[in-house]
Amino acid sequence: MENLERINKISKSEIVVGLDIGTTKITTLVGRKDQHGKLEILGTGKSISNGVMRGVVANIDKTVSSIKLAVEMAERESGVSISEVYVGIAGQHIKSLQHRGDMVREDIDDEISRMDLDKLISQMYKLVTMPGEEVIHVIPQEYTIDGEDEILDPKGMAGVRIEANFHVITAKIAAVKNIYRCVRKAGLVPKNLILEPFASAVATLDQDELNEGVCLVDIGGGTTDVAIFLDGIIRHTAVIPFGGNVITKDIKTGIQILEKQAEMLKIKFGSAMAESAKENVIVSIPGLRGKESKEVSVKNLSAIIEARMKEIIELVNHQINNSGYKDSLMTGIVLTGGGSQLRNLPQLFSYITGKEVRIGLPNEHLGSDSRSVIKSPIYSTGVGLVQKGFEEVNWDEVVSTEIEEEGVDSESVHEPSIGGKLKKMLENWFADDNIN
Repeated sequence: MENLERINKISKSEIVVGLDIGTTKITTLVGRKDQHGKLEILGTGKSISNGVMRGVVANIDKTVSSIKLAVEMAERESGVSISEVYVGIAGQHIKSLQHRGDMVREDIDDEISRMDLDKLISQMYKLVTMPGEEVIHVIPQEYTIDGEDEILDPKGMAGVRIEANFHVITAKIAAVKNIYRCVRKAGLVPKNLILEPFASAVATLDQDELNEGVCLVDIGGGTTDVAIFLDGIIRHTAVIPFGGNVITKDIKTGIQILEKQAEMLKIKFGSAMAESAKENVIVSIPGLRGKESKEVSVKNLSAIIEARMKEIIELVNHQINNSGYKDSLMTGIVLTGGGSQLRNLPQLFSYITGKEVRIGLPNEHLGSDSRSVIKSPIYSTGVGLVQKGFEEVNWDEVVSTEIEEEGVDSESVHEPSIGGKLKKMLENWFADDNIN
């Protein structure tokens, strides 16, 4: 009762809610900052995701019902009425590419300003994409000023010609609109849509890893997200269309059992390395409608899991090799997401990739009270969404201060998060859309 009274006194503006719409589950996390600036999770909600396939909404009504259920659970646990959420966006429709842009400044006597950089960045949003796709985020990698390379922040420098390498992320407009529509139909206001690898990185990686080079692998139910960071900048992203669900289906087909039984076997007895499974260990699966029970060898179960997991790891390794940053991953690979909980998975990843591997738990910014509650990597994206929500609020305050000090037109300031671009797009899409 005392906890609810304390929560009820919290200003609504101090609360941030993250909504992770995944292939197998939908999670809602309610957070606030404690007196030490650490993230405190007040409540969580989790429901089975019945309308999403590989990160893409396949059934609006089922997805809306799942969202409502997860939100209601979080409301009951936190004592907070939820109306606004930060939503994660992922799925195999997310693509990325590298592009180089350049511009010549007209006023060469003035130093390079934020407006100059924003002008160059804005050009990238006009890139020609595949039909039905649009650029949703542009990430500067490094700048070249009058032939001088590898400049991370040229603001304040002198120069005539500005060039830059950009990491450009695109998404299918229809997929984004469907996510937005589901959130609205659930009675919620989407404050922003945030790329899920960004959120997971915030929750699981420390600053040394981000600076020295790390590959984040978020293994979800339907897809596996890969994101490479170096010098604090995201350098490469990719979505692999396989996740934990495909392993469950392999078990179901290989052993000829129900899918829910296959999922239970995977979680309780499965291992990513068959050689680690004990010989002659047998699990009995109850039969249906009077049929005899089925005996399953744990060794065979792990062999099925290992075969598919090796395929996923090889695809991750392919992305690492193609990124050009293979030799720059000084801190190795961090695994997170629900699929990272398989026994001996870090060892198999390390064996195939030759990199150091650890499991990333979403505790990088959590206070001590919340760490005991949020122990599982399945909450990494949700925790990251809450943290990114707080960062966005703080960034908006910084921008408004800079605008006042520099006299910059607010419309010309480039929003650095995926939400900034996406938010304007969505506002235009749904300006006249009456969603019930």
